[in-house]
Amino acid sequence: MQLSDSGLPPVQRVVTGHDENGRAVFKSEDVTPTRMIPSGDASFLLIWTTPTVPADNNDETDGRHREAGLTLEGGSVIRVVDMLPGKESPMHRTNSIDYGIVLEGEVELELDEGAKRTIGQGGIIIQRGTNHMWRNTTDRPCRIAFVLIEAPAYLHNGQPLPEDRPEHK
Repeated sequence: MQLSDSGLPPVQRVVTGHDENGRAVFKSEDVTPTRMIPSGDASFLLIWTTPTVPADNNDETDGRHREAGLTLEGGSVIRVVDMLPGKESPMHRTNSIDYGIVLEGEVELELDEGAKRTIGQGGIIIQRGTNHMWRNTTDRPCRIAFVLIEAPAYLHNGQPLPEDRPEHK
């Protein structure tokens, strides 16, 4: 079993679908490690994407093979992020609603003006298009599953707040 670049175990992914009779079947299963992004603060693994919201369950494309940046315009993304000890992301904002589920460890979430919260294992973050950054203040990796769904920009005084997407490829 190959470890993730973070030192955490690889991620098991099981995909279901339908056979020619309309019955539920397992379409695929894999175990894949997360891989370091160029900034060196985290290792990522894309799990699945959809090009639209709502999703189309008749689309037989393996969602992992669809091009996706941090988010997918018009669609959704789920990825696993391993934040490395002592590292932090850049401050950023995306036009999406993000659900972050801390699977292992803990992470600090910082917002504008320096407001901070620590989210521990089992904690869930609902990130609603705000400017934010992630920081791992511990000495062990933190694994987070993120589901990102496109959303219109937040309107402040009738004006959309701009996106600021860090590159992660």
